[in-house]
Amino acid sequence: MKKIIFLAAFACLSIGSIFAQNNFRGTIVYTATSTGETSFQVPDQISKAEIKVYDSKVLTSSPLFFGGNPFTISVLVDGNEQFTCMDLSQLMMFFSQKDIELDYTGSSKILVSHKLTKDEIDSLTIPVTEGYYVEYVSGETKTIAGKTAKKAVLHAFDENGDDNATTVWYTDEIGPEVNLIFNGVKGVALEYSMNLGEGRQLTLSASEIKSGKVKEVDMLLPSGNETISEKDFTSLFEQIQEELKYLQDE
Repeated sequence: MKKIIFLAAFACLSIGSIFAQNNFRGTIVYTATSTGETSFQVPDQISKAEIKVYDSKVLTSSPLFFGGNPFTISVLVDGNEQFTCMDLSQLMMFFSQKDIELDYTGSSKILVSHKLTKDEIDSLTIPVTEGYYVEYVSGETKTIAGKTAKKAVLHAFDENGDDNATTVWYTDEIGPEVNLIFNGVKGVALEYSMNLGEGRQLTLSASEIKSGKVKEVDMLLPSGNETISEKDFTSLFEQIQEELKYLQDE
């Protein structure tokens, strides 16, 4: 089963020149709006978002909410590799106040990386009936923030075999050939939606594309993080989800 690890989610290649080189350096600003059947007030903290782009590198940093509890996440995509950095201090403090002890005993500031092989990259566009693949739709475009955006459909099948497809409007003229922040879509997404459940949908659309003022040093992740494996990362977040669900059911 194919699986793309998102968080969220954003080196020079050692597997040959399979990526085209885009030379855009700048910032893309997004506006988040409520677009589902059930309208809701978008929190000020996420009403605006941005990503920095430096050639084939993409970096984003933003506050997220896990069960109503905030934590900070920064994601760097560098070629075919993704680095995710999180500060879970406030979430860990919340659990401590609730006398909840997690199996994880490491630092609350963590770093996890994920790297795609050439075979995994090649498989992203192969249609499947389980797992995940990207369908690039030819002939459909629209203009977003002055840029021509192409259409892609992200097909993600759940355990029942149902396809939870998501439409993404993207440009492959900016950013890496495979962007793990946007689940493997080429370049960068200029518009996409997230289903938040109960009829709520959040749509992020690029409102401005600003060239320049981004240097390679601006693509550095925060320092002082403890590196953990993908397995430990998955285990940690599964337990966090379980504990939050337990508290919600109380």
